[in-house]
Amino acid sequence: MKPFTTLAIAIFTIVAVVHLLRILLGWEVIIQGVVIPMWASYLGLIIAGGLAFLLRRESR
Repeated sequence: MKPFTTLAIAIFTIVAVVHLLRILLGWEVIIQGVVIPMWASYLGLIIAGGLAFLLRRESR
Protein backbone atom coordinates (compact mmCIF):
# COMPACT_ATOMS: atom_id res chain seq x y z
CA MET A 1 0.00 0.00 0.00
CA LYS A 2 1.30 3.46 -0.87
CA PRO A 3 2.18 5.80 2.02
CA PHE A 4 -0.27 8.51 0.91
CA THR A 5 -3.11 6.00 0.75
CA THR A 6 -2.29 4.79 4.26
CA LEU A 7 -2.22 8.38 5.52
CA ALA A 8 -5.54 9.21 3.84
CA ILE A 9 -7.18 6.11 5.34
CA ALA A 10 -5.88 7.06 8.80
CA ILE A 11 -7.12 10.65 8.53
CA PHE A 12 -10.58 9.66 7.27
CA THR A 13 -10.85 7.03 10.01
CA ILE A 14 -9.92 9.54 12.72
CA VAL A 15 -12.47 12.03 11.40
CA ALA A 16 -15.16 9.33 11.32
CA VAL A 17 -14.36 8.25 14.89
CA VAL A 18 -14.55 11.84 16.16
CA HIS A 19 -17.95 12.27 14.49
CA LEU A 20 -19.10 8.99 16.05
CA LEU A 21 -17.91 10.15 19.48
CA ARG A 22 -19.79 13.42 19.07
CA ILE A 23 -22.96 11.50 18.22
CA LEU A 24 -22.61 9.02 21.09
CA LEU A 25 -21.52 11.52 23.75
CA GLY A 26 -23.73 14.39 22.61
CA TRP A 27 -20.93 16.92 22.29
CA GLU A 28 -22.08 20.38 21.29
CA VAL A 29 -19.96 22.17 18.69
CA ILE A 30 -20.09 25.96 18.49
CA ILE A 31 -18.14 27.83 15.82
CA GLN A 32 -18.15 31.62 16.07
CA GLY A 33 -21.38 31.54 18.05
CA VAL A 34 -23.19 29.19 15.66
CA VAL A 35 -24.26 25.79 16.98
CA ILE A 36 -23.45 23.06 14.47
CA PRO A 37 -26.42 20.68 14.19
CA MET A 38 -26.01 17.02 15.06
CA TRP A 39 -27.03 15.93 11.56
CA ALA A 40 -23.73 17.36 10.33
CA SER A 41 -21.92 14.66 12.33
CA TYR A 42 -24.13 11.94 10.87
CA LEU A 43 -23.24 13.22 7.41
CA GLY A 44 -19.56 13.51 8.34
CA LEU A 45 -19.53 9.98 9.73
CA ILE A 46 -21.08 8.54 6.58
CA ILE A 47 -18.78 10.46 4.22
CA ALA A 48 -15.50 10.04 6.13
CA GLY A 49 -16.22 6.42 7.06
CA GLY A 50 -17.27 5.63 3.51
CA LEU A 51 -14.14 7.18 2.04
CA ALA A 52 -11.91 5.30 4.50
CA PHE A 53 -13.68 2.04 3.67
CA LEU A 54 -13.48 2.58 -0.09
CA LEU A 55 -9.81 3.59 0.03
CA ARG A 56 -8.97 0.52 2.10
CA ARG A 57 -10.88 -1.75 -0.27
CA GLU A 58 -9.27 -0.19 -3.35
CA SER A 59 -5.75 -0.52 -1.95
CA ARG A 60 -6.00 -4.30 -1.59
